[in-house]
Amino acid sequence: EYMGGGERRGEEAMMRPQPLGQFLRWALGHRSDELQTTSYKPVMVAGLGNHMFPGTRHSVGMAVLNHLASKLDVADQWKRDKRCCADMVVARLGEAELLLMKPRKFMNLNGISLASAAEKYNLNIEDIYLVHDDLDKPLGKISLKLGGSARGHNGVRSCISCLRSDRMVRLRIGIGRPTAKASVADYVLSRFTDAEQEVLPPVLERATAMLLQHIQQNRGRRESPGPCDGLASPLPKTEGRGPS
Repeated sequence: EYMGGGERRGEEAMMRPQPLGQFLRWALGHRSDELQTTSYKPVMVAGLGNHMFPGTRHSVGMAVLNHLASKLDVADQWKRDKRCCADMVVARLGEAELLLMKPRKFMNLNGISLASAAEKYNLNIEDIYLVHDDLDKPLGKISLKLGGSARGHNGVRSCISCLRSDRMVRLRIGIGRPTAKASVADYVLSRFTDAEQEVLPPVLERATAMLLQHIQQNRGRRESPGPCDGLASPLPKTEGRGPS
């Protein structure tokens, strides 16, 4: 079950991104399907969701990742990583190496994939970005935030549990709340309406621009607490029962 929290946090980092085309022309370097040797550790951007239910509200984070891969010209290079149980692709943004990830597990088990990747690539916790849906924001509103609680989102909760930290950067994509007659579970697992589909493309564009700008601006300036601890103890069995 997806339980949305009503909590409002004043520390949300709202950003006004540069025009995406202008930013990409300046920042985008070559692409590669393997990590290159750079002076920085890679940055991982993970789109949370249910890979078997693409196009649903709950998987809007994966839609952002698809759009991001297209903008970075690596949309045709996704590969399945069996160790991480995820679809992954590597791109380059200036001096930064980007690992784009779409977990191939249920939403409430997404953290297992992220922890496996964090261990495999020796990632710093604050070099991990989560992109996910947010019930408490209307469709069209996005915000960037560092750390904090899961606020009822089972995918984020899984990531916090498995990574043993809540210090990941999060890009939250508003999907709004259902009407009184619709259950939250049915709502998040349903596809966007025709009217919402018209609003979605500019949302994906702005989300992509915000991500790229934040990554570029923060490379080399962040004091990291160090590598992730890797996979934590197994999640409770109740979290593996469905695509919540």
